[in-house]
Amino acid sequence: MNIQLLKVDFFTQPTLELAQNLLGKLLLKETTDGLASGWIVETEAYIGPGDRAAHSFGNRRTKRTEVMFGPPGYVYTYVMHTHCLVNVVSGKIGHPEAVLIRAIEPASGIELMYDRRGHEKKEKDLTNGPGKLTKALGITREDYGLPMFEPPLYIAEGRAVKDVQSGPRIGIENSGEAKEYPWRYWEAGNRFVSR
Repeated sequence: MNIQLLKVDFFTQPTLELAQNLLGKLLLKETTDGLASGWIVETEAYIGPGDRAAHSFGNRRTKRTEVMFGPPGYVYTYVMHTHCLVNVVSGKIGHPEAVLIRAIEPASGIELMYDRRGHEKKEKDLTNGPGKLTKALGITREDYGLPMFEPPLYIAEGRAVKDVQSGPRIGIENSGEAKEYPWRYWEAGNRFVSR
């Protein structure tokens, strides 16, 4: 596989554009067990201070959200219901925004993904959700703050996505009008999209 890492400049585009332009890109994680990767097929954008669904709503600055106040292109991981979720920090310094990676289509290290997720799983269930893909790739809370433009956790050029669809984000029922924002993006017809 010829891997061409994304340059840091890629991550400086506006958050809603970044969320769409990440579709088709290759997410990779190197661990002592080996390399596993997948094409990003679903994302969600979170536009910081004015977005009730964002952890940084109202410029909430905590130990957990600190990385989002820094430059774009860094890893924001957090644990929700025992699952680690991975986000790409976006927005300018001081504008805490992020893009959640919701689903990937396995590309390499598939045997390793089965070892981590269970050999009884159907292939489409390995990575079709934000907590599933982090487990499959070996992404943990310890990846917090790492640059996404160099190993061990990074994003590379991928493949073209012809049909991008959008709709409301998932699992943010208590966020007022923000739950209706059509800031979830996915590759139409891809069986690895979460739902």
